[in-house]
Amino acid sequence: MMPRRLLALAVALAVAACAALQPAAPPAPPFDLSGRVLVSYDRRAFAAGLRWRHTPPQDEISLLTPLGQTIAHIENGADGATLTGADRRSYHAASVESLTRQALGWEFPLAHLRHWVRGEPAPGSVPNVLERDAGARLTLLEQEGWRIMFTHYPLEQHGGRPRRLELDHAAQRIRLVIDEWRAEGAAK
Repeated sequence: MMPRRLLALAVALAVAACAALQPAAPPAPPFDLSGRVLVSYDRRAFAAGLRWRHTPPQDEISLLTPLGQTIAHIENGADGATLTGADRRSYHAASVESLTRQALGWEFPLAHLRHWVRGEPAPGSVPNVLERDAGARLTLLEQEGWRIMFTHYPLEQHGGRPRRLELDHAAQRIRLVIDEWRAEGAAK
């Protein structure tokens, strides 16, 4: 009986060692984008302008009124996420997802959206559905409980990235329209 336990322990240790050797998923390259976001959730709607600067490992997101005034400013980094509202009240959480759920009532799926806005599946999880058009551009993705439709690929603008994403998750729907995109070294 003892050799079986030792064998099982050896196999478990070998599997754990192999898992530890797997490389971490690469971070999304830096970008700076602006656009608009419309969120439908719990029979409510939220609409705002969006300015998002991603410089790994940090993200800075501003949700704006049509006149450009800040509704909420979100900062995400190694120490967690902070949302500061127009009233200067601050909220803190371990992730942007839990922070926006807590402070705004809907979830902004930042960890995966960093990749989805580039027209790519997020690394680290296998998509349930992945469909591409004749130009090999992603048109439909189901990943981590989200269903994402990618539309309006401009020919030259955005470097072939989608201009519009429609995300569905449970009773929540997010429409993200990207008006301007600055990638890699162009982010300011």
